[in-house]
Amino acid sequence: MFKQLFQRISAAPTLPKTQAAARKFDVADFYRGPIPEADSAPADTAMALDEKLRQAYFWIVNTAILSPHYDIEYQNEPSPQFLVGDKKSRLTLPSAQSYSSYVLLPLLSFATQRKCLFVGGPGRGKTASAILMGVLAGYPVREVKRAMQHGHPQMTIADLLGNPLPADLMRAESTSDIRISWRRWLSMRVKIIDEYNRIPTRTQSALLTLMGDGYAELMDQIFESPASAWFLTANDDQGGGTYQVIDALRDRIDVIVQALPFNPRFLDQLLMRIEGNLQPEQAVPAQIVFTEAELDQMQTQVREVAIPVPVRRRLEFFASQFELAEAAGEQFEYKGKDTARLAGTDWAWLTAQDTGRDRMKDLGCQTKNGLSVRNLMTLLVYAKAMAFFRGQAEVALEDLRQVLPFVLNDKLKPDLDAPFFAVPNNAMFKSDRIGWLRQLFDASCAEYDRLDLDRTDPVGELAAQFAQGLEGLGEKDAVRRLTEIERLVAQLTQGGKLYGPLHDDLMLLKYLHQRYRNYLVWVRQQ
Repeated sequence: MFKQLFQRISAAPTLPKTQAAARKFDVADFYRGPIPEADSAPADTAMALDEKLRQAYFWIVNTAILSPHYDIEYQNEPSPQFLVGDKKSRLTLPSAQSYSSYVLLPLLSFATQRKCLFVGGPGRGKTASAILMGVLAGYPVREVKRAMQHGHPQMTIADLLGNPLPADLMRAESTSDIRISWRRWLSMRVKIIDEYNRIPTRTQSALLTLMGDGYAELMDQIFESPASAWFLTANDDQGGGTYQVIDALRDRIDVIVQALPFNPRFLDQLLMRIEGNLQPEQAVPAQIVFTEAELDQMQTQVREVAIPVPVRRRLEFFASQFELAEAAGEQFEYKGKDTARLAGTDWAWLTAQDTGRDRMKDLGCQTKNGLSVRNLMTLLVYAKAMAFFRGQAEVALEDLRQVLPFVLNDKLKPDLDAPFFAVPNNAMFKSDRIGWLRQLFDASCAEYDRLDLDRTDPVGELAAQFAQGLEGLGEKDAVRRLTEIERLVAQLTQGGKLYGPLHDDLMLLKYLHQRYRNYLVWVRQQ
């Protein structure tokens, strides 16, 4: 009886109205009339993959993990808000379907075959959550647990990847003759590394190759690993553990989710598990288990979700805020924080040179680095995955806003000595990384709206004009466009203060100027 209650899945759809997934064009449609053929096959009644993913989410959050922390809040109308305590902490009761990041972000990583790190104290359910992801992929609980890699200080590359066959070691004349008994977990679609920050540095390098490039290498032998969802755990991701995690390995992690405290009001649920001798991973309903084909199809459907231009433009504007360090280099292209980092420049000296800009207004002054290409691509993937999970055909700005803090949690480093953090009301952001990143994006969007960039974007207009191509463009038109670029550069540089978005716009204009200049030389040679 306990198990039947545990495995119960709601028969009602998780969303009242789910938009149909975009349907690809089929040339056979030309030959079909408006009336279906008599012998045509019946319509597929299988559960849509986004609905199946939502069913998995609600079963985990309400039955398996018990995470009543709806920190990913959506609103479709004014929501009740209450101020609590001396700090006037705001409690919001969301008016739209909202979610627990601790369950949702791993599920989005599962759907997109990405890498998720669970952080939190011992006994918070990190390993149990990772095991559930393996069971959702169709693997038996015993196999998931046996395949899970447990980080420890003596872990070798052979422990991680496999061992050479002894008979081959005796007979082989070269390393290419030695066969490797590869570990079973390398071929699985869900990979789990428990306490990854206890793995020795040398073994971390082998793990980096597997995570980053999708293959394992041992004694000149190569094992190609399939696309996988990775789940790693750590009790502390701020330097704790036996070994310091190498930066390249940390950078391969796509999202970080924190295990929030258990609410004792749900103690009756734990009591039921004890009395029924049940573990969540042993009672996963068959209806929410995904096949390999479904996993591949789900990735395809996530990629097909559209990102509207206004949403993309706000992400562009946000990303342009952080890299600029005006004193880092003499040439315009080298005025970046990465230039200073590579040179080993003292950070306090570098920030002291920034005397011309308003350090409270400039969002870039709150961080020690900018965003990489990998960070931005990951953001786009998770924004698409969030919209897919919510049954939407395109990404909304709120989808991007909600996933951004978890993607950039360990990627955008705060400068805790910046004036922003000295303001008493902002002191809590020194420890609340998620809240800081969310307010950072909100501030960027507010500035974007103040500048009215959706309607007034001359740099974007010139870029769109160039994107139409140069075929058939005459010499006079090329000269006219070069003149427009030079006039706009002169106009933009009249203000005297250089901020990140302006720096990136000027770099784009320089790029366009160079392309037109090269084209003009070619035209004159014809």
